[in-house]
Amino acid sequence: MGFTTRKAQESRKVGKSRQPPKSRKAPRPRKASRAKSAGPPPESARGDAQPVAPSPVAAFDALYDRHAPALARQAFLLTGRTRLSGEAVERAFQLAWQRWPEVARDLDPAGWVRAATHEYALSPWHRFRPSSFRSPARAAESGRPDPLLTALLRLPAPYRRALLLHDAVGLELRETAAEVEASTPAAAGRLTHAREELAERLPELGLDGASPARQRAILCERLARLAAAHPVRTPAARAVRTGGERSTRRMTRSAIGLTGLIVALTATALWTGGGERYVPPPGPPGVPAAGDPQAEHDPQQRP
Repeated sequence: MGFTTRKAQESRKVGKSRQPPKSRKAPRPRKASRAKSAGPPPESARGDAQPVAPSPVAAFDALYDRHAPALARQAFLLTGRTRLSGEAVERAFQLAWQRWPEVARDLDPAGWVRAATHEYALSPWHRFRPSSFRSPARAAESGRPDPLLTALLRLPAPYRRALLLHDAVGLELRETAAEVEASTPAAAGRLTHAREELAERLPELGLDGASPARQRAILCERLARLAAAHPVRTPAARAVRTGGERSTRRMTRSAIGLTGLIVALTATALWTGGGERYVPPPGPPGVPAAGDPQAEHDPQQRP
């Protein structure tokens, strides 16, 4: 009897301890203020906001301001003429503005414009210009052309460009070969021959017997000094853009005018020549006229 009573008391205690606690009422959510619900959160509060892409004009101007001075110096090392160098840079950027969607999507827009600048500067058509018969730019101290510039201009154009890209611009050999559209061994051969010719003509440079890395360092320093001694003026980016747009309009109008002239000449020729037929001159009696197929097949008309 005592054991049963004690067992019941323990079960009541355990039952009381297992009862769940009384739940509290959840707090009511606060109503959002009208100011916050009036519109979307500010841009600074958005974590996934994407940066706004610059406009084509701003992107072009930034590309021009960043790379035009260096490209002008490179064009001078290729041509030895300050005016032609500035013209090459201007024409290259005008072409880039005309094809801006293509240039903007390019992996290396600066490389695109650099290749256009070098190709215009080394165009063989410049040989027929009156300025091509003049001597290259002269040094301010001596009044004579710089010996290094003279030696550079005596190199073949492919050798000169490979030397400029690798030693002055700082491209690797594979990148140089890709830009000049040649194989890597061919680009290496051009670079080696260019260095050998410069070492032979200018022994004071110290290229003979030096390692390729040392030759590259010497030429990089001397070419940079040479280009800095002959600054090239470049117009503003806005002037380049407007000049390119005017050139495009002139080319479009010229193409339309030429097409109209060809159509007018063709129509005039058809109108004036319509209805006329060539009549061969009469021959002697008994001889068929030239071009008369019926007389040619008639045995009675044959002589």
